[in-house]
Amino acid sequence: MSALPLAIFMMGPTASGKTQTAVELAQQLPVEIISVDSALIYRDMNIGTAKPSLEILAHTPHHLIDILSPTDSYSAATFCHDALRLMKDITQRGRIPLLVGGTMLYFHALRFGLNELPKANLAIRTSLQERSVSIGWPALHAELNKIDPRTAERLKPNDAQRIQRALEIYQLTGQPMSMLLNDTNKRPLPYNTVQISLTPSSRDQLHTRIATRFSIMLKHGLVAELRALQEMYTLHQDLPSMRCVGYRQAWKFLTQEISETELFDKGTAATRQLAKRQLTWLRHMPGIVEIDCLANNVVRQILTTIHQRQN
Repeated sequence: MSALPLAIFMMGPTASGKTQTAVELAQQLPVEIISVDSALIYRDMNIGTAKPSLEILAHTPHHLIDILSPTDSYSAATFCHDALRLMKDITQRGRIPLLVGGTMLYFHALRFGLNELPKANLAIRTSLQERSVSIGWPALHAELNKIDPRTAERLKPNDAQRIQRALEIYQLTGQPMSMLLNDTNKRPLPYNTVQISLTPSSRDQLHTRIATRFSIMLKHGLVAELRALQEMYTLHQDLPSMRCVGYRQAWKFLTQEISETELFDKGTAATRQLAKRQLTWLRHMPGIVEIDCLANNVVRQILTTIHQRQN
């Protein structure tokens, strides 16, 4: 392992303080930060994604932030391609890749390898999107259940992006996605990876942080930001960008489906559910060093962990 270049993964649920911790680590170590966040990739989505401020980005640049329009899609496969290219460049500059974020699927795909599934097909995706408008995603989920019950079982009936992808793969290959996932060889990550999880010792305190942060987002203009995005881009609710927590609830507020009070309650509840899913991912990922994100010496603990791994 010591012959491989070092890479640091810093994971954690939303509101665990990952950005601030990464900035402080960058003052102590020769690192370059790679964002591992499926929402921060979008331009002009700043408030609802808790994007690092322009001041922070000026003195501590982050890779893979503001790289796409909110109308675009981004996959775990594309992330792995981009991240591996950046990690190689950073290592060749004599620096350490520090990958920071809460999109656990991206971390898992990068750490353990990706399945070689067929590339997206625009014609099929457009056809499925048109069918979803006429019959709805639950009906398409029922179709998926007939051809690939294992995949359908783990997807919610309104999980548009993943249902679309699974049906697309079946139309392209004639085989269920679950079968293709089992038959694929994966390549190991060529790095000595230190995996750190910022895990809260108190779930209640994390929930308090989540509520406070979402309240601040609303005060800073989350709804106005979404309204501006709708004027700047051709958006709809099924876009991956608009399914992000916060924007999904703000959209419903703008269409008068929920009240202002419900916006806060539903946005906070959805963020808590996101944190729960992130923590579930982390519990099942091997080789992770857990550090209490509520502790006063988080950075020192991380530095100690990295030093021990290097020696």
